[in-house]
Amino acid sequence: MTTVTARSVVVGVVGRPISHSLSPIIHNAWIAAAGIEAVYVAVSPPEDGFAAFIAGLRGGGVLRGLNVTLPFKPQALALADDTTPRAKAAEAANLLVFQPDGAIWADNTDGLGLLSAFASQAPGFDPAAGPVAVLGAGGGARAAAAAFLAAGAPEVRLINRTLSKAWVVATLLGPKASAFKLDDAAAGFAGVNAIVNASSAGLLGEGSDLPFDAAPSTAVVMDMTYKPLLTPLLRDAQAAGLRTVDGLEMLIGQARPSFEAFFGRSPPPEVDVRSLALAVLGADA
Repeated sequence: MTTVTARSVVVGVVGRPISHSLSPIIHNAWIAAAGIEAVYVAVSPPEDGFAAFIAGLRGGGVLRGLNVTLPFKPQALALADDTTPRAKAAEAANLLVFQPDGAIWADNTDGLGLLSAFASQAPGFDPAAGPVAVLGAGGGARAAAAAFLAAGAPEVRLINRTLSKAWVVATLLGPKASAFKLDDAAAGFAGVNAIVNASSAGLLGEGSDLPFDAAPSTAVVMDMTYKPLLTPLLRDAQAAGLRTVDGLEMLIGQARPSFEAFFGRSPPPEVDVRSLALAVLGADA
């Protein structure tokens, strides 16, 4: 058990709601194994109080840094003084570091986590080998699309129930991005290298009902959701004979660069944080 003292470095995750977050389990396990005098906490300010909350953390006297989850990622980017290119591309930040001079540094490690998950659970996958279909048009979709383009994907197809929202994201991403309506998912899946669900929970409803038979048999399917671990979308993809990647592996993958930003070192590789997280997920996993 982590002992908190007056010397402890405090970092954490902010979101609303936040009680479901597995990030404290993951980071505190790494902190304990590394022997760092620190603690990772979860905080949940009111939605209309996020800006004031962040302003009170400038200078790092209270918290060294924060991971940011829904619904605060776009606000986190807007409040930062220095942002990475990938955070700008995603138009959202999931990582804030509070500098001693009062500045706030922002990054988005979601794309890194996504690519790490593919590398871990789909050995041999090459993000540059073909087009990628991304379901959704929110911050998660932008981060996924930007990560694949940065990794060399020749094309990213945004697929969304509202076509105009998908076109907004595609336009921001540039000439290698295109947009499809959800009803035209079969056309969007044709010839793809990967399919990523970055949509809100309501986009697909209770089941996926997606035309996985329109995708090549070599396509890899990922769902950013990790509760349940095997989502209806992943279940349907497996039934169609496609390889799958789960959202928990992405969560762990995005946590690694966050830990490095907080503490200036990589997390201890010997800690099996996936097993710890699965134990917490329990029956839902």
